[in-house]
Amino acid sequence: MVGTPAVTAREAADVVAPPAVDLPKDNRIPGNGAVWVGIYAEMSEFALMFLVYFIAKVHYQEVFNQGPLQLNTQAGTLNTLALLTSSYCVAKAMACVRMNRINLAIRWLWGTIVCALFYLVVKGWEYQWNMEQGIEIETNLFFTVYYYMTFNHFLHVGWGGGAILWAIFRLKSGGYTAEDHEGMEAIACYWHMIDLVWIIIFPLLYVLR
Repeated sequence: MVGTPAVTAREAADVVAPPAVDLPKDNRIPGNGAVWVGIYAEMSEFALMFLVYFIAKVHYQEVFNQGPLQLNTQAGTLNTLALLTSSYCVAKAMACVRMNRINLAIRWLWGTIVCALFYLVVKGWEYQWNMEQGIEIETNLFFTVYYYMTFNHFLHVGWGGGAILWAIFRLKSGGYTAEDHEGMEAIACYWHMIDLVWIIIFPLLYVLR
């Protein structure tokens, strides 16, 4: 038609097509399948412990109400802060690896090791303090559950700390890079699981009446 400007194919496409949306490029689960099988197995083990805790609490309410009052809440609080800080350090290390800032990632992981050692030392001191107060595994059912849960978790912190040391070694030797760090992601996921379990253990044993 006379007087109507011509519309190019490109302009027509711009009118018809919706604006482009940037979709996530990577929807995969962090780490690998093997570590998640391990994490689910470990979580199932602790879930069973929590189930035992609640069943025992229903049948021995007075013992489980008085038990937390006899524990060293300050030690439990310090260990909670240590593990929360350690998870922060792991998260920062992962962010640094993705940005190819390997040396900084290593420093953050050493921060995690310091937090883990702090946790282990405080927990060892707490056990010694318990013994001095006459709190032993045979004292009553609450303390049987307490020692079983916390010592099991104590071992996991030790194993997880060893895995963090391995990650440091791999970073130093070039085993993990910004393009290839699946193994470190797996270790980070395992460490966060250890932290999550303690966040559940702490209120159950030290706070809940």
